[in-house]
Amino acid sequence: QVQLVESGGGWVQVGGSLRLSCVASGSFDAINGMGYYRKFPGKQRELVAFAVTSGDANYAPSVKGRFTISRDNAKNTVYLQMNNLIPEDTAVYYCLHRQSKGGDWIDYWGPGTQVTVSS
Repeated sequence: QVQLVESGGGWVQVGGSLRLSCVASGSFDAINGMGYYRKFPGKQRELVAFAVTSGDANYAPSVKGRFTISRDNAKNTVYLQMNNLIPEDTAVYYCLHRQSKGGDWIDYWGPGTQVTVSS
């Protein structure tokens, strides 16, 4: 089992910045990567950014150039630096820890942290 502790959400004005952090603890097998998804009211979770263990990172087009994901593998931590925030970024952000096992992915989710961008 993997436990995820998230921090860093909150309220910010348009153009401001926030940094989300997510620390993983527990039993790790082959870690595929860590990242963040977000959920808007009434919609499904969508990818924000995901950092694969190999070093590659994927970003949603809407955040590319504004958000940066990074990992500290020694600390089992992923960070999401969010700059130039806009109201459309307001959502609940969920940390994802993904492991590979037997050809399948096993996903562990954090409890979510609210990000509110006010104009």
